Amino acid sequence: MLAGLLATDSDGQRPRLQLPGCWDALTALLIERAGFPAAFLSGGALAMARLGRPDIGLVTASELVDATAQIADRVAIPLIVDGDTGFGNALTLQRTVRQLERAGAAAVQIEDQAFPKRCGHMAGKRVVGVSEATGRIRAALDARDEMLVIARTDALAIEGVDAAIDRAETYLAAGADILFVEGPRTLDEAAAIADRFAARVPLLHNLVEGGTSPTREGNLLFDMGYAAMLHPLLLMHGMVAQAPHLLAVLKANGSTAPLGDGIVDLAHMNALTGARAMLEKADGYA
Repeated sequence: MLAGLLATDSDGQRPRLQLPGCWDALTALLIERAGFPAAFLSGGALAMARLGRPDIGLVTASELVDATAQIADRVAIPLIVDGDTGFGNALTLQRTVRQLERAGAAAVQIEDQAFPKRCGHMAGKRVVGVSEATGRIRAALDARDEMLVIARTDALAIEGVDAAIDRAETYLAAGADILFVEGPRTLDEAAAIADRFAARVPLLHNLVEGGTSPTREGNLLFDMGYAAMLHPLLLMHGMVAQAPHLLAVLKANGSTAPLGDGIVDLAHMNALTGARAMLEKADGYA
C-alpha cells in the first residue's frame, strides 16, 4: 500500500505526500481523519511525549514496538516508523525489524548515526563507518517480509553533502527502498540530492519547525522531485504552543468556561474515538 503511494505516475512524476508525525493512536487518528494517506511515528515525538525528554536515543525498542502496535490497531493508513539506529548490533536490529513489521509498520527508517543517536537537527551528531551502516540496511532487508526499508544518512552535517550522497548511493545499492538524506542546509544541497536520486528512488525530506532545513515550503522540494515531506513534530509543536494558554485560563478563572469553543468536549472525544460503535458492538455479544 505504501509502495503504491510512493510510486511514480504515468508521466514519471513522484507523488507529493505530506506525512505528519504522530506518537500514539490518538494523534495517528487525527492524521487519518484529516485525510492524510499515511503517518510517521516520530522517535523524537515519542521521546518527548512518553518520557518528557529530548530525542537523544532514550526510547527503547520495546517502547517503539508497543507504540507501533497501538497505532496500527487503531488506524488503517500506512505507518512509517522511525527505527533510529536499530537499537544494537545487526542481530538486534533484525529482531526489532521483525517485531515492528508484526506490530503493523509499513516501513522502517534506519539511520547511520552512532549510538546513542541525536535528533537529526541537533549539533554534535556522529555517524558510523559506511561498512557498518550498509550492514544495518542489509540486515533490515534480510529481516523484513514486505515492509519497506528507508535508509537515512546523517552524514551531511558531519562530512558534507558529497559524502552524504555517496553514502546514500551505497545504501541504495544495498537494496534500500527509500532514501532520506537528513539535513540539507541550502536549496542547492537539497537540489543536488534530488538530481542524483529523485528519478531512481523515492526521496524523503524532514521539515522540522526550527530545524536546519533551508525552507518550510514543501512545494519547492516537491518540484525538485522529492516524494514526501515528513512533518514529525507539527502536532506536538501546536499542542505545546496552546497548552500554556489553556492552563493559564484554568488557573486564573478556576473554570474552563472562558475557553468556549477553544476546546472540544467529552461528546466530541467520544465521537472521534468511536464510542457509540464500540458499545453497540459490545452489546451484540451480550
